[in-house]
Amino acid sequence: MSELPPNGNSDQPDPLDSFDEIIAAETDRDPDLAVIEAGSRTLRTLGGPPESGVPTRPADPEVDKALREVEAELATRWGETKLEPSVSRIAALMDVLGEPQRAYPSIHITGTNGKTSTARMIEALLGAFDLRTGRYTSPHVQSITERISLDGAPVSAERFVETYHDVKPYVEMVDAAQEYRLSFFEVLTGMAYAAFADAPVDVAVVEVGMGGSWDATNVIDGDVAVVTPIDLDHTDRLGETPAEIAVEKGGIIKAGATVILAQQPVDAAQVLLKKAVEADATVAREGLEFGVVARQVAVGGQLVTLRGVGGEYPEVYLPLHGPYQAHNAAVALAAVEAFFGVGAQRPEPLDIDTVRKAFASVSAPGRMEVVRRSPTVVLDAAHNPAGARATTEAVGEAFDFSRLIGVVGASGDKNVRGLLEAYEPIFAEVVITQNTSHRAMGADELAAIAVEVFGEERVQVEPRLPDALEAAITLAEEEGEFAGGGVLVTGSVITVGEARLLLGKG
Repeated sequence: MSELPPNGNSDQPDPLDSFDEIIAAETDRDPDLAVIEAGSRTLRTLGGPPESGVPTRPADPEVDKALREVEAELATRWGETKLEPSVSRIAALMDVLGEPQRAYPSIHITGTNGKTSTARMIEALLGAFDLRTGRYTSPHVQSITERISLDGAPVSAERFVETYHDVKPYVEMVDAAQEYRLSFFEVLTGMAYAAFADAPVDVAVVEVGMGGSWDATNVIDGDVAVVTPIDLDHTDRLGETPAEIAVEKGGIIKAGATVILAQQPVDAAQVLLKKAVEADATVAREGLEFGVVARQVAVGGQLVTLRGVGGEYPEVYLPLHGPYQAHNAAVALAAVEAFFGVGAQRPEPLDIDTVRKAFASVSAPGRMEVVRRSPTVVLDAAHNPAGARATTEAVGEAFDFSRLIGVVGASGDKNVRGLLEAYEPIFAEVVITQNTSHRAMGADELAAIAVEVFGEERVQVEPRLPDALEAAITLAEEEGEFAGGGVLVTGSVITVGEARLLLGKG
């Protein structure tokens, strides 16, 4: 554990016209990467300056070319949905790299929903206390470079390319010795750990890709293990009950660590507490040792009072919508307190002014993010029923829509019926679409399920996302300029990332 810091215009061509053409030309690349590049190239004229946390394509053609070459090489490897449950390959890579993941302490985050938002909050808090941070999260919203951050910002394209070429010889060495080549996610994990050691960082904030026990990130021994709420997702790989899923996610709990548990289903909590006892780990539980004391809606977010393991933190402004983000904030605060030894080695709480400054700076692209007004368009990357339920609650609290139109594009391996059922109470109509990923559920297949949930008269199908966005905005505008119609784009991180580009963000 680290020591506690001191307190202390109309004539222009339509940029969407060439969108499909560019994507079609990218036949030898991963579809996810192709659409991101195509969107950047065709829509750059619509965007303002880059936003924090979501980089654009490199302006330098040579750097852009180099990054595209790296993306293409990574795309030849197993994707993130093809797994062989083992850490043997990533462990071999760490060995030949000289164990870079042991060069710094770490906070390791697992759970079903809220991991990335919580990681961003932890990163902001640590940075506010003058620690140099490395953050590794997935998936990315628009650019692959988002996954590896230093000092609160994604690494530059140049540094991403340089890091890839630094580790590439070692990756090839491990590939030659293993039954299966390192996967896309394993190579990225190796790159992140190497980049953090080279920086060097004072602390790494690491989000698991899937599960915990055999996730590629689990070659670290986190000083603090964070488990955000567990629900049903990836049931074909992790288990069919919260308890079974908790077994896998509990694999990040290491001997002597401090475990920060968000509110959990009872059976999942029992599994995690047993694992903590076995590992001789210290546990702090939301609702008991820490939690949300009070919250109220504020302009652009909410004002919360949090109770940490070391005391109460009143009147903290969080520029994010939804009760679930307040709970994420409580978890993040407890994790940082634990990292600094608050409540154990040190009795006093963290400096309240620094905590307030940190939370006020947090952003979460693609999470209840407003990207347009008149009508209001909100992006949210919820992709499972639990996430959709949380989004539904947040929309009802933060916005006073008289009529909300949904745009939904989901992945084929998700519980799309449960997702749509969660949204049915708030969507007046839903526009079904699909993103360009090979993982996307076809629009017709998704629409058939949507008709069963919403009824045929409330479902419109637009296979192309640009058409779906236009249709939804038109439906929302039928309410009139001042009537309060809105659009929620959801169902997948990829759908949200593509919509973000189409709407001029990044």
